[in-house]
Amino acid sequence: MTSLNTQSYTIEFKEPLVLKSGAQLGSYSLEVQTYGTLNSKKSNAVLICHALNASHHVAGVDPKTGKTGWWDNMIGPGKPLDTDHYFVIGVNNLGSCFGSTGPMSINPLTNTPYGSSFPLMTVEDWVTSQSLVADYFGVQKFAAVMGGSLGGMQALSWGIQYPERVANCLVIASAANLSAQNIAFNEIARSAIMSDPDFHGGDYYAHNTTPKRGLKVARMIGHITYLSNDDMAEKFGRELKRIQGDQQEYKFSFEEEFEVESYLRYQGNKFADYFDANTYLLITRVLDYFDPARNFGGNLSKALNTIQAKSLVISFTTDWRFAPDRSREIVKALLDNKRSVSYAEINAPHGHDAFLLDDERYHAIIHAYFSKLKKEIA
Repeated sequence: MTSLNTQSYTIEFKEPLVLKSGAQLGSYSLEVQTYGTLNSKKSNAVLICHALNASHHVAGVDPKTGKTGWWDNMIGPGKPLDTDHYFVIGVNNLGSCFGSTGPMSINPLTNTPYGSSFPLMTVEDWVTSQSLVADYFGVQKFAAVMGGSLGGMQALSWGIQYPERVANCLVIASAANLSAQNIAFNEIARSAIMSDPDFHGGDYYAHNTTPKRGLKVARMIGHITYLSNDDMAEKFGRELKRIQGDQQEYKFSFEEEFEVESYLRYQGNKFADYFDANTYLLITRVLDYFDPARNFGGNLSKALNTIQAKSLVISFTTDWRFAPDRSREIVKALLDNKRSVSYAEINAPHGHDAFLLDDERYHAIIHAYFSKLKKEIA
């Protein structure tokens, strides 16, 4: 077993990026981390696409922050995606608050933060920028593009946009578009942020403040959707908050009384301390906009016709935000086009967050898939 061989990059792009909205982003930069070693044929590269609140820091311990990568249980020497054999690339998407150009960045035209003027984006825009990262490393074709949730949407979009540049798409706990219910949850979260008095129309940087109250509520709303009812019942039930000497009686107040309230407030406060509100608005809108079938009269089979890659689609039974039937829609559309696709539906109790956790069956599937792929890229 070797080390992760982690390398960090800030990649500058001088050519404007033309967005799906018609807007342009002038010069911009992307934060990137790589793990493992790119082989001489440059055939062993795997792109990892992150979800809403994650970043380019995928695995290992970041020497700058001391934090462990968000998919560290999946990626590394001897792990399901083995960096002894694969060159893994993590890209922090545009609009993020973890180093890549986003609302917090300085607009060179005004010498002030972009704030509300930062353009809205789409999954397709992110994939276009990721293709430029591939060019930077001289990778003409990824062995695989892989992601969960919003990351899975990016993996699917890679297969559509650049069919000749990706050999395998791994789409985990994801969907080909958001349901009306999902869009509704995103709108409630955005409304919480935008109604915060400290939001200032998105230009709160100039006021030296942040809409933490709204962002806290947004995170609390989002966090509920990532867990299953069974998981929440097992973790918290109707237990009252445990305080030393507390007789576990109702206090008849609106303060934290139940364990689940305490947990949600903790998660909300923690999130509001490190995440940017404008980034949250932008990324939830990216989620809303993704819908490759939209230009095909809602026909997903036609939308996925360009995909040439082999695919692995994975869902989790208790994930009600990206339910298994949404994954099956993708599988059916691929089969309609006679594409090679494998599907796993895992009975796991953890809801949407299951794609980040240590489920042995889930990890065994990923391990087997990449073990087989090793022979094809050797």
